[in-house]
Amino acid sequence: MTIEKTSALGETKAQPKEQFVHSVFESIAGKYDLMNDILSFRRHKAWRKFTMRKMAMKRGDSAVDLCCGTCDWSIALAEASQTGSVVGLDFSAGMLEVGRGKVEAQGLQDRISLIQGNAMDLPFGDNSFDYATIGFGLRNVPDLVQVLNEMKRVVKPGGMVVCLELSKPMKQPFKGIYYFYFEKVLPLLGKLFAKRYEQYKWLPESLALFPDREQLAVIFRETGLTKVESFPLTGGIAALHIGFKENCNV
Repeated sequence: MTIEKTSALGETKAQPKEQFVHSVFESIAGKYDLMNDILSFRRHKAWRKFTMRKMAMKRGDSAVDLCCGTCDWSIALAEASQTGSVVGLDFSAGMLEVGRGKVEAQGLQDRISLIQGNAMDLPFGDNSFDYATIGFGLRNVPDLVQVLNEMKRVVKPGGMVVCLELSKPMKQPFKGIYYFYFEKVLPLLGKLFAKRYEQYKWLPESLALFPDREQLAVIFRETGLTKVESFPLTGGIAALHIGFKENCNV
């Protein structure tokens, strides 16, 4: 997939999605956490807490957190597992640098390893983790099915694949209000607070091409994940999807 990007000279150039998204996150890394709070009205924190309750991690459980960004979820996973190891993977060095500072501030550098890498080609062996998570990153990858297959591959039999992502409200009038905010207001807030307009204009564009909650649940099942559940959050603004790798011993 390519993205049409207009230069300052008015020229339009086709840019691979992966390259474009990488440039977006490199440019907003320093403002990423602030903008998440502003744009979601801090709801992203409640969504993550809900997700962690559904995951019900046990002491010693291990996890890989894909598209880990500035590591808020990686830290939550490490805290929930108490003694388990967590690997955070992201393709943006700038985002990882911000995340590394948070990990060190929490004193978790011995249990959280950060790796710059590609979510579509994970550098881990089969059956390596109890959980594989991806938060607000699946809509940005070039091939979401490939990422889900990789997540399923690296979790142990009986392990859980978890996706927390923006979604598409279906009911009016909330749907209309939401899309007006997301498409018209959000990029202006990005320009005001982060001095980035085009980067935040990409958010609604990325969601337009992304499956809705029910469609993504079907994709989870088609990858071979079992006991798939999906949960709409805040009127469908976001959604949680959970699936399990089949346990051959059951």
